[in-house]
Amino acid sequence: MNPEDCTQISFLSHNVLDKLQLSTESVVSSIEQLIRGRSCAQAWNAPKAVITPPDGRYMMATLAAANEPQIMAVKTLMLNPKNTSRGLKSIYALVTLLDSDTGLPLAVLDGAWVTAVRTAGLSAVAAKRLANADASVAAFIGCGVQAQSHLKAFAELFSLKEIRAFGRGSANRDALCNSAMNLGLTAIASQSPQEAMHGADLVITSVTLSPELKPFLDARWLKPGAFVTMTDLAAPWFTESMSIFERIIIDDAEQEAQMSNPLVQPDLVSGDFTDLVNGKIDGRTDLSERTAFVFRGLALGDLAISALAFQRASDARQGVLVEF
Repeated sequence: MNPEDCTQISFLSHNVLDKLQLSTESVVSSIEQLIRGRSCAQAWNAPKAVITPPDGRYMMATLAAANEPQIMAVKTLMLNPKNTSRGLKSIYALVTLLDSDTGLPLAVLDGAWVTAVRTAGLSAVAAKRLANADASVAAFIGCGVQAQSHLKAFAELFSLKEIRAFGRGSANRDALCNSAMNLGLTAIASQSPQEAMHGADLVITSVTLSPELKPFLDARWLKPGAFVTMTDLAAPWFTESMSIFERIIIDDAEQEAQMSNPLVQPDLVSGDFTDLVNGKIDGRTDLSERTAFVFRGLALGDLAISALAFQRASDARQGVLVEF
């Protein structure tokens, strides 16, 4: 990049990013490109840093960089369940982009948007390899932002016909059902998580984490052949039921090795996301396998989505320029 072109940085708000209308195909392609770049030392991903004060706050930072695109991304995120009583969102985040060669600042993006699209993108990449291609019924346990982003991604990836939605609040549940109906899908507001999961081909869990959360989901409710993506650290799932899965993939074995509380019992894990994408481990090998993707979040995913959005916004001359 020409340093003379980098005297301004771009701020990309949630509204600006939303209007870019990134397709699931482009999101998946960007993530896969960087995962392959990681394998040939052209992209790098540091384990996330996390602070968890005893009052329930969750503070996190991620770092990733690549030679192509020539960008480094740092995301900072704060989750506080108490925010809802304050009339605030539970999560706020920012992503900062720098040129990965010169270090010149490039952009600041709304991190909540990046996280939503990134998380659904990671799930979509995994689902391409772990779900049955003819999946048509999706169950959502948790109906907030992540459910909405996963609905969009999975509706583009699979020929969905029906969704079931179960959540603690009716507002988010009804909004998710309305989004599904706007896509021409049948939408059912389920009365229990077991009812939602019964017979579902795809299950997406995005339950809000809190110190009070107790497991309430049983993997033994799943039909043979079901695929589950757990965006909530598998916290709502009964640990003793996880052995029902024939194949469990986590996002990053290196990152997981540094965590004090493993996502899943290590002997149940078949491998991680990078090995799955690069074909070093098998995806689904049988139509009847129950498979799962359990993840904390991969910084390369944040970089992939942020870089894609930044480039699309720059091409369209979107965003607010700020003098640097």
